[in-house]
Amino acid sequence: MTITAPAPTTAAPIDRWSAAPRPATPQEWLTRAEEVAAALAGDALERDRAGAAPTAEVALLKAAGLVTLLGPAEHGGGAQEWTTALRVIRTIARADGSIGQLLGYHYLWAWAARLVGTAEQIAAVEQLATEGNLLYGGAVNPRDSDLTVREEGDELVFTGRKSFSTGGVVSDLTVLEGVLEGTDTHVFAIVPTDQAGIVFGHDWDSLGQRLTESGSVEIRGVRVPWAAAAGFVDRVYQPLVYNTLNVPTIQQIFAEFYLGIAQGALERAAQYTRERTRPWPYGGDDKQSASEEWYVLEGYGDLQSRLWADEALIDATGAELSAVLHAPREELTPRRRGEIAVRIAAAKARIVEDGLATATRVFELTGARATASTVGLDLYWRNLRTHSLHDPLPYKRREVGVFALLDTVPEPSWYT
Repeated sequence: MTITAPAPTTAAPIDRWSAAPRPATPQEWLTRAEEVAAALAGDALERDRAGAAPTAEVALLKAAGLVTLLGPAEHGGGAQEWTTALRVIRTIARADGSIGQLLGYHYLWAWAARLVGTAEQIAAVEQLATEGNLLYGGAVNPRDSDLTVREEGDELVFTGRKSFSTGGVVSDLTVLEGVLEGTDTHVFAIVPTDQAGIVFGHDWDSLGQRLTESGSVEIRGVRVPWAAAAGFVDRVYQPLVYNTLNVPTIQQIFAEFYLGIAQGALERAAQYTRERTRPWPYGGDDKQSASEEWYVLEGYGDLQSRLWADEALIDATGAELSAVLHAPREELTPRRRGEIAVRIAAAKARIVEDGLATATRVFELTGARATASTVGLDLYWRNLRTHSLHDPLPYKRREVGVFALLDTVPEPSWYT
C-alpha cells in the first residue's frame, strides 16, 4: 500500500530561495532555517500521522541550502562552523522533531570523512557530496552485530544487517561500518545508497520521530575499493584522538534537537493558552483569561526558566565542541576530548529531564480541551520520549559523577 502524506508548504519559499543570494553569515543561515521551520510547522502533525517517507521535506532542506551548510565554499557549500549547524538543527526541530533529527544525523555523517578519513578522502568526498547536494544516512548501529567486511583483492565487501538506519530510505549516500574478517579492526566507508546491495526493511513504526525513516537495512555484498576505507593508508589504519569525536558530536546533536522539540512544545502551548484556554472559575480569585491565572503564569515561568538554563549550557558545550572540530586534528588530547564529552553528557541529561517535564506539564497549563487530537500537543512528548531512550540517562549522569568526584574522563566508546 502506498501512503501519501501532505507535503510541507514548499513552493513559495523554494521559489524565493532560488532567486535570492545564498546566505553568507551565520545569522543569514539561521534566518534561512527559520524560513524552513515555518514551512514545516503548519502541517507537522498531519505529516507525522501519515508517516510517509519525508521525500518532500528533504527536498525542502536541499533547496534551502541547509544540506550543504558545512560543505566547502569552493564546491558551493556554506562553509559554516558547527556552532551554526547546531543552531540550525535546533531551529528545525522546534517545528518538526523528525526533520531536525534527520538533518542532525546528516551533519554528523557529512563530517565523517573529516573525523576518520585521509586528506585525499576528505577532499574527494566533500566535493562529491557538496556539489551534488547529497543527503547522508548511516548503517552504524553499535547495539547490533557488526557488519562483516571481507577482503577480495583490491576491494572490501560489506555484509550484514542493522536494526536502525536513520534517514537511509531518503538518503543519497550511506555510511557503512564493519569489522574486517578475522581481526578486530573497524572499517568505515561511504557508498551510494541507490544500489542493489542496500535493502531497506521499511519497518519503522514508532511512537514518535515517525518521519526519520529509522528502520532496518540489510547490506548484501556491498563492494568498496580498499582505497576508500576511511583513514587507512596502505591498508593500515592511522588513529587519532580526533577520530573518536563522533560520539560527543552525536550526543550534542541529540541535545540540540531535544531542546528544539521542548521549545516547540512550550511555544505551541503558550499560543493555545493565550487563544483558547479558559480561566478556572472556582478558585476564589476569578480571572477574565487563563493568561491571568497565577498558577498558569507560574507554570510557564518555571518551564521557560528551565529551558533558558538548558539553552545556555547547550550553547556552551556546542561552542566547545565546534572549536575542536574545526581545530587541527592532531591537536586534540584525550583529556580535552573527555572534558567536552562529560559536559555534553550533562547538557543532554538536563534537557531530557526538563524537556520531558515541559512536554508533559503543558497539558496542565492548557487544559482538558488541549488533549484533542486536532491540537497535537502530544507530538512533542512522543518525539522526545522516543528518541531520549537512545541510551540510558543514568549512565550519562554517572559519567558526570565520575568526573566531578574522581577527575576521570570517560574512555571513548560507542556511547561515551
